[in-house]
Amino acid sequence: MAIIRRAQYGLPATSPAAYIGSTRGVKVHYLGTPYSSRPHSQCPAYVRQIRESHLANTKENYSDIAYNHLVCEHGDAYEGRGPHHRTGANGNAELNTRDYAVCALLGSSGLTQPTDAMLHGIRDAIEDLRENGGAGDWIGGHRDGYATDCPGGPLYAWVQAGAPRPKKNTEEDDMDPVDVWAYKGTGETRDAYWYQRDTNALAKQARDETRALAARLDRLEKQPLTDAQIAAIATAIAATPKLADAIADKLAARLAN
Repeated sequence: MAIIRRAQYGLPATSPAAYIGSTRGVKVHYLGTPYSSRPHSQCPAYVRQIRESHLANTKENYSDIAYNHLVCEHGDAYEGRGPHHRTGANGNAELNTRDYAVCALLGSSGLTQPTDAMLHGIRDAIEDLRENGGAGDWIGGHRDGYATDCPGGPLYAWVQAGAPRPKKNTEEDDMDPVDVWAYKGTGETRDAYWYQRDTNALAKQARDETRALAARLDRLEKQPLTDAQIAAIATAIAATPKLADAIADKLAARLAN
């Protein structure tokens, strides 16, 4: 699961929201305001910004960010209140007790269509709330039981269809982008397996280290850095081109065969 826990992206480790033992299920939400696609590195800061706006909302008097999880277009599910914490997003106390709330970072304009990665991320969030928070099997939209357009037409249609994980339809869909490039470059189906096996682990390591570095920089951008922190960041930066070189070497070796 691509669950980014609170402490990993700069929130207090535990939500102060009220405890809840279990729920009927999960309601899916969207932002309902204009929202534009953005680089993945900006998503943690945007979620923190949502939390700040909720805490500043004296009318609603939120104790924390309203949602249990928030999912970006790139597929990461950012823990909001998290499992076993009552949501503040479903409309009233009864609805907040009945179901958890997962919010997609989708707008009423701008980015309005969920990506496949986002749909996978919403499913990851739902499964986390089931496994760790006692959520039941029911999945609905914010509009179910409350007068609102949320979660928007495209996302609600997916919810009504049973919130399925997107299916992979072609051989290329089973590969990472680096594998697709190599597969097309040779034109030989038999090579696809080898590209995938040899490069996926390296590519995943590079992505994970880059993602961790971006999260670290987000947390530290307004804080003075110690010598140890500077050294750790320098090490992470140095590792990324080394991994890229290793991937390139693997591909070159396969193409030469």
